[in-house]
Amino acid sequence: MRSTLLLLTICASLYGNAQQTINGTIQHGGITRSYILYIPAIYSPGNPVPLILNFHGYTSNSTQQMYYGDFRGIADTANFIVVHPMGTLDGSGQTYWNADWGGTVDDIGFTSALIDSIAMNYSINQNRIYSTGMSNGGFMSYTLACSLSNRIAAIASVTGSMNYNQNLSCSPQHPVPVMEIHGTSDATVPYNGSGTTIASIPNVLNFWATFNNCTTTPIVTAVPNTNTTDGCTAEHYRYPSGTNGVEVEHYKIINGGHTWPGAPVVIGTTNYDISASKKIWEFFSKYDINGKITTNAITEIASLEIVLFPNPISHGHKVSIKSSELIDGIEFYNMQGNIIPAQIVEHQVFDLGILNSGIYFARINTKSGVKTLRFEVL
Repeated sequence: MRSTLLLLTICASLYGNAQQTINGTIQHGGITRSYILYIPAIYSPGNPVPLILNFHGYTSNSTQQMYYGDFRGIADTANFIVVHPMGTLDGSGQTYWNADWGGTVDDIGFTSALIDSIAMNYSINQNRIYSTGMSNGGFMSYTLACSLSNRIAAIASVTGSMNYNQNLSCSPQHPVPVMEIHGTSDATVPYNGSGTTIASIPNVLNFWATFNNCTTTPIVTAVPNTNTTDGCTAEHYRYPSGTNGVEVEHYKIINGGHTWPGAPVVIGTTNYDISASKKIWEFFSKYDINGKITTNAITEIASLEIVLFPNPISHGHKVSIKSSELIDGIEFYNMQGNIIPAQIVEHQVFDLGILNSGIYFARINTKSGVKTLRFEVL
């Protein structure tokens, strides 16, 4: 993200008192490293939740990334923790991530130490740690996929890429789900690459599709042009059938610039047909470090003595919830946190009507507290 962001005033959303935004530091490599941690109100100690690493772009910082590539509203409903790490200064005095960009700073080691530090204080699902970021933060996410894959379940890059020929030294320990969101008119990280410094996006996608044993010919669909005034459109590319159910996905923003789709501020040509943050979480939520999550909610929540089934469900089908505890109330939400009207058909059987394909949540109040279950509509 360019330094012009420093001139922008980004208004923060107001969050309830129960949410926590924590400014923290750790020592690594003889340097005091800082970060901003977001803990949603729904988080409950002892109930392991996913962790998203959200890396800022070149010349930017953790605060700007927290607002510009914002996941906090999604975390409030989906129940995950977000950390916004802060980079160090390069030889030009600009904040950056050393995604093999030069210098002696060990940002791979720092990331691993940061995960350990957060996990010491919060209940983190070690199989569901994800990395995303803007520009240089996208490069960093690819570097972690190559060099810290034992800890990273999936990555997503917005306006980032891989270094030229980085694929030759990239050796993940498992298939890695990858999402790339990129504008074709990105002048900072060109879509078609730049000489011997930046790999083209088609080459990056081909590398990961091949590594993951996905179908290398993508399924391409046009994204509905719901915003006709943003100056760009979008296409969705999906490379299916990889090992362990892993896929590669790409949102190609036609005429889009070096920007985060759906961002709260417009910096250049920004797409508003999609929200990058929502698409990234929807992608991440499908995977853990072993690949696609195929265990349904019955097994996942058996220890909590609450069962939601069937999962996944088909359009217009009913969902049932069984519990050994008295249920005081149930609410259903979509990925945006909007409540879905539900009609009670019989005791703890609900008709959710016709829903679009995607990820949804049931928030269940019991005497033991609030439990949130994830389910999918096909």
